[in-house]
Amino acid sequence: MAAGQTYSVVVAGMGKRGTHHADAFQKNSRFKLVGLCSRDSARREAAAGKFGVSKTSADAAALLKKTRPDVFCFCTPPDVRLSLIRAGVEAGVKLIAYEKPIALSTREAMEMMHLTRAAGIKTVVSHQHRYGEHYRKVKEIIASGVLGRVHTVYGTATGWMTHMLSHLVDYTRWFNDHAEADWVVGQAHGKSKFLDNHPSPDYIGGLIQFSNGVRGVVESGDGAPDVAEVNQWWRKCRIGAQGSEGFAEVLTGGGWRAVTRDGFASGPGDMNYEHDMLPYVQEIADWLDDEKQVHPCNGENAYKDLEIMMALCRSVVERGKVTLPLGPAEPELEELKRVLAG
Repeated sequence: MAAGQTYSVVVAGMGKRGTHHADAFQKNSRFKLVGLCSRDSARREAAAGKFGVSKTSADAAALLKKTRPDVFCFCTPPDVRLSLIRAGVEAGVKLIAYEKPIALSTREAMEMMHLTRAAGIKTVVSHQHRYGEHYRKVKEIIASGVLGRVHTVYGTATGWMTHMLSHLVDYTRWFNDHAEADWVVGQAHGKSKFLDNHPSPDYIGGLIQFSNGVRGVVESGDGAPDVAEVNQWWRKCRIGAQGSEGFAEVLTGGGWRAVTRDGFASGPGDMNYEHDMLPYVQEIADWLDDEKQVHPCNGENAYKDLEIMMALCRSVVERGKVTLPLGPAEPELEELKRVLAG
């Protein structure tokens, strides 16, 4: 594709996150919004007025067939991923951008990846916090070697699994240079959050053994360590790395800090969609321009995040170690709900 080309975009889902995406696409001269979709007529009309888009619909597949965009972005609850992926494939889009987690089961995720891979469609998933200055600073510190030999990466969040765990896994994998995961062991409790539109156990945690010898530790939900420095649950994420000579960590809503062989250091940073979404969208254009400029939030990475999440669920059900990569199985969250007490 020619560098500098303008790419057409349809965005589905006009809640908070969909509006963030539409706004970021509109602010980038490399994209043109050609369609907006929402099942909520009031949201749909408000978005059409805000962004000056005439083509709108409650039916994403119909809108895609009518507009034939280059990019299809959808920001919807996780129970409608597969049907929207299929609609994008059938419309012949070049890239699909969507929210995390990519699916609610390995089986669904495998079908989604099969469809997009077979069609040669690029996929990008919303792990955009990595563009925050505090996230980037921690990655820089880890990569510099001042922590010595990194032996542990970790992530905790008081938010529940399908809201937050994919973020924790993605950034800990990033801090560990995307080493492959060999196996996991997990534990979980509580069933009340299965009633949420992001169905989850109340708590899930576990260990991840990476192929480079680094151990991952993740916890998400009620009972995960609090981050007292931060006041909203969706910003109470602590993600970092510990090495033989120190540690470095980021708090999603509270900057970064590190103790290294050079001493103590800290700095600012906060969850900021207006900041983080702009480079996220720009790198979509860069990847469409050049096959070699693979988006850092690409769907292949997000699939590996989902595998680890679902392996943790399987570990709870099977009461033991689960090796990766995963094969097909019964839907993990349904099986987890079946075995949990309460």
